Amino acid sequence: MNTATTSTSAMDTMRAAGAEARARIRAGFDGPTSGMAPGLVQANLISVPADWAFDVLLFTQRNPKPCPVVDVLEPGQLASALAPGSDIRTDIPGYRIWENGALTDEVTDATSVWEQHPDLVSFLIGCSFTFENGLTEAGIPIRHQEAGRNVPMYRTSTACRPAGRISGDMVVSMRPIPASQVAEAVRITDRFPAVHGAPIHIGEPSQIGIDDLGAPDFGDAPAIEDGDIPVFWACGVTPQAAIQASRIPFAITHSPGKMFITDEPEDTYRQ
Repeated sequence: MNTATTSTSAMDTMRAAGAEARARIRAGFDGPTSGMAPGLVQANLISVPADWAFDVLLFTQRNPKPCPVVDVLEPGQLASALAPGSDIRTDIPGYRIWENGALTDEVTDATSVWEQHPDLVSFLIGCSFTFENGLTEAGIPIRHQEAGRNVPMYRTSTACRPAGRISGDMVVSMRPIPASQVAEAVRITDRFPAVHGAPIHIGEPSQIGIDDLGAPDFGDAPAIEDGDIPVFWACGVTPQAAIQASRIPFAITHSPGKMFITDEPEDTYRQ
């Protein structure tokens, strides 16, 4: 973790940007959060009943690349320490409701669902949207932002390490990177292990079980330019694949590409 100090005024500006983004989401913004509040840490969500919390925690510890935990909220805790004054039930643009491993609903406000399940333990998992600001600053294009699309995400054939009652395959996000800038993209993202870090694969999608790059399992079809190389990062949607594979009785997650925006500057997690 970077121990460099940040001025009080800069921190206040950062916190204001996070609070403003969450207020916009509460007011009805329901799109992908890539590019929102640049410079702040974003996070994926998985909330499960307390009797499943240890299994989820063990799964994240055994699979830190796709599931780097940045905060855990106990039953009844609605505000993350990473975003004082937040509400985990309303501050994400989209939520998915799962029952026995099946997706049963998608909502933009999970308050009523939460009230029916007061024992939920929530895990916030680092998101690769966090390091996109560093890529942009280095002049590396973010194709899905340029195209106004959600990032494409794919199930892979790479099995995660099982933990208790939970198992499943890794999910990855993909960003097409100009060939001349791939090494720089690896260098930049490697400094952010708490938000997935360096890519897990570069190049041929079939080597990780992806048959059709144009048909992602989550998000939108990729926008790929001539000379781009597909680069794959571990993704915090992995727990959703595990929910399905393991038939967890009940869970709430974010909708892929729609993240919880914290008040934490990205430099907090830069190594």
